[in-house]
Amino acid sequence: MIAYILYTILAGLALLLLLLYLRNPYIFQDLSYTITAIKIAIRMRKFKKQKPFYSILDCFLDQVARQPHKKFIVFEESSYTYSQADKESNRVARALSEHGQLKEGDTVALFLGNEPQFVWIWLALTKLGCKASLLNYNIRSKSLLHCFSCCEAKVLVAGADLRGAVEEVLPTLNQQGVRVFILSEDCDVEGIESLSDKIQQASDQPLSPQLRANINLKSPALYIYTSGTTGLPKAAVINHERLWMASFVQAVAGIRSDDIIYVYLPLYHSSGFLMGLCGAIEKGITVVLRRKFSASHFWNDCRKYNVTVVQYIGEIMRYLCNTPKRDNDRDHKVRLALGNGIRADTWTDFLQRFGDIRICECYGATEGNIGFVNYAGKVGAIGKENFLHKMGCPYALIRYDTEKEEPVKDSRGFCIEVPRGETGLLVARIAERSPFVGYAKNSQQTEKKKVRDVFVKGDLYFNSGDLLKIDNEGFVFFQDRIGDTFRWKGENVATTEVADHLLMVDCIKEANVYGVKVPGHEGRIGMAALTLKENMDFDGKAVYQHVKNFLPSYARPRFIRIQDALVVTGTFKQMKVKLGEEGFNPAVIRDPLFYLEDNKGYVPMTQEIFSSIAEGRIRL
Repeated sequence: MIAYILYTILAGLALLLLLLYLRNPYIFQDLSYTITAIKIAIRMRKFKKQKPFYSILDCFLDQVARQPHKKFIVFEESSYTYSQADKESNRVARALSEHGQLKEGDTVALFLGNEPQFVWIWLALTKLGCKASLLNYNIRSKSLLHCFSCCEAKVLVAGADLRGAVEEVLPTLNQQGVRVFILSEDCDVEGIESLSDKIQQASDQPLSPQLRANINLKSPALYIYTSGTTGLPKAAVINHERLWMASFVQAVAGIRSDDIIYVYLPLYHSSGFLMGLCGAIEKGITVVLRRKFSASHFWNDCRKYNVTVVQYIGEIMRYLCNTPKRDNDRDHKVRLALGNGIRADTWTDFLQRFGDIRICECYGATEGNIGFVNYAGKVGAIGKENFLHKMGCPYALIRYDTEKEEPVKDSRGFCIEVPRGETGLLVARIAERSPFVGYAKNSQQTEKKKVRDVFVKGDLYFNSGDLLKIDNEGFVFFQDRIGDTFRWKGENVATTEVADHLLMVDCIKEANVYGVKVPGHEGRIGMAALTLKENMDFDGKAVYQHVKNFLPSYARPRFIRIQDALVVTGTFKQMKVKLGEEGFNPAVIRDPLFYLEDNKGYVPMTQEIFSSIAEGRIRL
């Protein structure tokens, strides 16, 4: 009888699970995510109450005690255990404390590439209770000084290879009383002090936790700079709470303690530093660090170091798919790719070529208070809605007027939430559980990211600047950036969608779509900067036939610019603003230009055509 009752209960449960699965095929992934999210929330609540404050540094020190001999950083032909990393950072902390006169709360700017010293210096600064300002090693002169003024750094530590860039701005730094150290044994330049010799002479004994006794969850930990695609970089303030939350992305993605992660993205940016390095510390795993991304070395590195997890961003997956095919493309141990910005077509190509790799696409901004994770693996989606996530961080997609560049309001003056399947601007409520700290010393830009009175009087939301769409299954899809979507002939043109179509044409390797102004016309007309596949010419007929078949007339790029290489930021984001300003004048642009002539296709752009357009003889 008991056996019959148990059998009936189990059969009933199995039937219930089957019905739930038929209604929602992603129920098990949803359940797994929910359990992980609850665990993270419990940990964060514990951290908030814990005295003294438990930081990511304390987590690192616990890993040192738990697994001192496990490899932490593998770099080129060298490797460092958790214990060695601890001792190296102790030396750096003592050298900077003594020679840089650092104290708790001071800011130190790091100006160096991906190398173990970057990690040691950051750990050292955290041990001293100091903030690190992570400078993009590609910036120079005016931008470099601007980044300095944002964070009010007391000390600059630079890599030996960046000495020339430091010397350019040295007089200004000296005037501001900034101590400048360079990672070399000696330095004969007045105003720059060597640091490597001082580190070697310092003790590797542990430092007192009292040096950081006043640090808490809300204390600033880092300054990470936005890429500055539309102007000078902005310093996003990353506090210890945000640092923790970003590090938990690895747990959501399903990374295990025995994984080995490959970090080649720049450590000065949030993907490489927060999701990569800090996530690795939280999990206690090994980091294979590379100076820069190399498509030709990528898989060889993965094989050489037994990498199981890789990061990606922007166009990197496409670069990998564009490399010559090899017999050993599937000969590797990579099981998971974590990142953001992969296009749906590349996603499919990547899996077909390189094997059964789980792609975990994420969405979020360095300074933002909202993020999504596509934990279900739906191709093309940047995330999936989850009731728990929405409870913790309320958000909405609101109707947006791209011409006026402002949200659409109803008769009462409130924003309008778009229905499922429609594109809208993502906004997220600013609250205690979803704070927006903003930018250092830039209240104007911080205020610009806030939207007030969204749904009720007095509410406050973060403006993501991104246009998204959510389908009926709850999957979230990226459509475009506000500034990237342009309006032509009264219609919105999404640059990402147009670029996706152009990339289907055989000869095209990369596409960057943007809008350009035309005299006497409202809005902006479409233009595309393209790079071509090796040993292939621009096939104007094929491109015309494709855009004619797949795009409405207003969305077809009227002008094409062929470049040897697309201009991207340090984190592989395409630069559109500068290209838009350069326009389509063949007297100014030396790259080959083409013009879409009505019913004929793409023809070489001439000065005569340009003059006819500018003078209004040709109406577009």
